[in-house]
Amino acid sequence: MLKHAAAFSGQGLLARVLRSASWLMIGYGGSQALRLAANLILARLLFPEAFGLMALITVVTVGLSLFSDVGIGPAIAQNPRGDDPDFLNTAWTIQVIRGFGLWAMTFVLAWPVARLYDAPDLMLYLPIAGIALVIAGFNPTRIETAHRHLLVGRLTALDLAAQAIGVGMMVLLAWATQSVLALVLGGVIQAGAKLMITHYGLPGERNRFRWEPKAAKELIRFGKWIFLSTAFWFLTSQGDRAILGRFVALDVLGIYNIGYFLASFPMLLGHAVNQRLMIPVYRDKPADGPPENRRKHRMLRAGLSAVILSMLLAMAWIGPWLTELLYDARYQQAGVMIVLISLALAPAVITMTYDQAALAAGDSRAFFVFTASRALLQTGLFLFGTLWFGLPGGIVALGLAMVAAYPVLIWLARRHGAWDPWHDLVCTLSVVVFGGGALAWHWTTVQTLIAALAP
Repeated sequence: MLKHAAAFSGQGLLARVLRSASWLMIGYGGSQALRLAANLILARLLFPEAFGLMALITVVTVGLSLFSDVGIGPAIAQNPRGDDPDFLNTAWTIQVIRGFGLWAMTFVLAWPVARLYDAPDLMLYLPIAGIALVIAGFNPTRIETAHRHLLVGRLTALDLAAQAIGVGMMVLLAWATQSVLALVLGGVIQAGAKLMITHYGLPGERNRFRWEPKAAKELIRFGKWIFLSTAFWFLTSQGDRAILGRFVALDVLGIYNIGYFLASFPMLLGHAVNQRLMIPVYRDKPADGPPENRRKHRMLRAGLSAVILSMLLAMAWIGPWLTELLYDARYQQAGVMIVLISLALAPAVITMTYDQAALAAGDSRAFFVFTASRALLQTGLFLFGTLWFGLPGGIVALGLAMVAAYPVLIWLARRHGAWDPWHDLVCTLSVVVFGGGALAWHWTTVQTLIAALAP
C-alpha cells in the first residue's frame, strides 16, 4: 500500500504521469457524469429531433474549430520555449484572432447549412453558438502550461465547475423554454464560465497581446501540418453525423447521437488521457534513449489500453440494458447502436498512443499523413456503408476504416520507435473474443435494427 502511494509522490516523471492520469480520468469521468445527468433530464424535457438539430450545430462549430486549428496546445507542450512569456502571449494573440474569425464564419455558413439540411432554425442558432468560439479564444495559455508540466489537479476541478454551471443553466433554460435554444445558450454560458474560472483560478502570469515574429514563425511552422491534420480530424470525429444529417430523419440522428455519446465514453476518455499525457512522456523519455524508456512506454500503453478496452467492451455487453434503464421508449434503438458503435471503436482504442510520438518529436507532417489517411478512409467507407446498408452499415465502416489505416500508423510508430506489435495482437484477440461474445449475445436485436434502418 505504501509502495503504491509512494509512486504518486514527488516530482519525477512517473509520479507526475500517475497523478495526471488519475486527475484526467477523474475529470473526464466527472464531465461525462454531468453530461449524462443533463442528457437524461433533457431527454424528458425536449424531443429526439432537438438532439438531432444540436448534433448538426455541433458538426458546424466543431468543424470550424478543427478546420482552423493551428496546434497551439501541442506546440506549447513540445516546444522548448513552451514556458517563455513572449512565446505564450504570441500564441494567445493568434488564438484570440482565430476566435473572432470563427464567429464570423458562423454567420457566413448559417444560410447554406440550413438549406443543406433543410433545417431553417440553424440560421438563428449557428451564430449564437458561435459566440462560444469567441469566448474560448480568450482562454489563458496557463491551461496548456499546466498540461505541459503534468500538473492538472486544479485545472480538472475548474473545468468541472465550469461544466456544472453550463449544464445547470442548460437544464433550467430547457425547462423554461422547451426549445433547442436552451442547448445552444448552455454551451455559450459554459464557455464563459470556463474563461472566468480559469482566468482567476489558475496561477501564473496573465496573457497580454504580443506578436513576436520568431515565436509566430515557430508556431506557424509547427502548426501548418496540425492545421491540415485537424481539418481531416473533422471528418473522423464529425463526418458520420454530417453524412447522416443528409440521409436520416432528425429524430434518428438524435437517437444515434445519444447512442454514440454513451458508447464512445471510454474511447474519448482514452483520447483525452492520451493527448495530454503521451506528448510529455515521449518528450521526456524518448524511445531512442535508454532501453528503460521503451519499457516504461510499453507499461503505460498496456495499462491505458487495458482500462479503456475493458470499459468499451463492457458497454458492448450492457448497452441495450443501460438504454432501457435510463431512457424512455423513444430512445430504445440507441441501445443496440451502442453495441455496434463500441465494437467499431475498438481498433482506434488499441492503437491510440502511437500518433502522439510524432507530435512529441515535432514531426507534425507524419501525424498529418496518418490523420488524413484515416479520415479519407473513414469518410469514404462510412458514405458507402450508409448508402448501401443504411445506418448499421455506416457504423461498421467506422471500425473497418481504422483497420484499413493501420499500415500507415505502423509506419508512423516505427518511424519514432513506438510500435508495439505484441500489445496490438493481445488487444485484438481480446476484442475478437469478448466483443464477438457481446455481438452474438445481442444478435437478435442487431438484426432488428438492421431491418428497421435499411435504406
